[in-house]
Amino acid sequence: MATIYERDVIEKVVANLPLLGTIEDGFAAHAQGRVVVPPVGELNFQDPPGDTHIKYGYIKDDDVFVIKIASGFYENPTRGLESGSGCMLVFSQETGQLYSILLDEGYLTDVRTALAGAIAAKYLAPKEVDVIGVLGTGVQARMQVLALADVRPCKRIAVWGRSPDGAMRYLQAMEGEGYEVTLCDTPADVAAQAKLLITTTPSATPLLNAKDVQVGTHITAMGSDTPGKQELAVDVIARADLVVADSRSQCVERGEIAKAVQAGVFELDKAIELGEVVQQPSLGRTSENQITVADLTGVAHQDIQIAKAVVEALG
Repeated sequence: MATIYERDVIEKVVANLPLLGTIEDGFAAHAQGRVVVPPVGELNFQDPPGDTHIKYGYIKDDDVFVIKIASGFYENPTRGLESGSGCMLVFSQETGQLYSILLDEGYLTDVRTALAGAIAAKYLAPKEVDVIGVLGTGVQARMQVLALADVRPCKRIAVWGRSPDGAMRYLQAMEGEGYEVTLCDTPADVAAQAKLLITTTPSATPLLNAKDVQVGTHITAMGSDTPGKQELAVDVIARADLVVADSRSQCVERGEIAKAVQAGVFELDKAIELGEVVQQPSLGRTSENQITVADLTGVAHQDIQIAKAVVEALG
């Protein structure tokens, strides 16, 4: 019978796991062709707005395969609920039997997403970061910044949010973590202050244009994980010196790269994959004057790696 683990237990385990390298290994396995990842299953809702993803797959010669269900319902905070929820199911790759049910309420998705952002920054961001620029004020707006501590330590944040109340809650939360936070009136104001930008919103219309982005900037764009979302104008991708996809096959239909390809201003084969950069760091940033973009749509190998690590730690 499968063992069920709830969020409080999972959080305690994760707090003691060195997961950055674990997630990096998943990206490398993907680049090596050792990961089997079918297309994302997806449900989109309009009233209230939300989406549910089903991501699943396995790494060849591994012990398990994982099916992950994750939802984002963006009006939930007005109901006193987290916007994200979900669970992960861990099966034996040998027998197909269900080993573990991780009732993480979307927590593990948040962790692995933030770690992917840190990995992107490790290889693509400027060496010296004076200010971290953030678009959005939700869970990922916090976790992405916290995950950078080991790769690009910086205690100054410039942030923009759609809601003044949300922005103030963000300021209070991050000041509580020891950060100095500046609230900005527009996304362009954020970009004017920071050369490491993180976009974390579910926006359906672009928030940044190429003219907003400073020379030498790195952008981790992780909000556009469905075909209907877009945070960067296509001219940002067209102007970038280096564009990195977490998965080219996913970025054909979702994320910032997809919009640029559809607009005819970027060719998919010009994007390299993050796993390729992990394996060969010289493919990453080579000049402090480069503009780089990492398009993170979320790939199942991230779920596989973090679920495996948690189940193994739980014994």
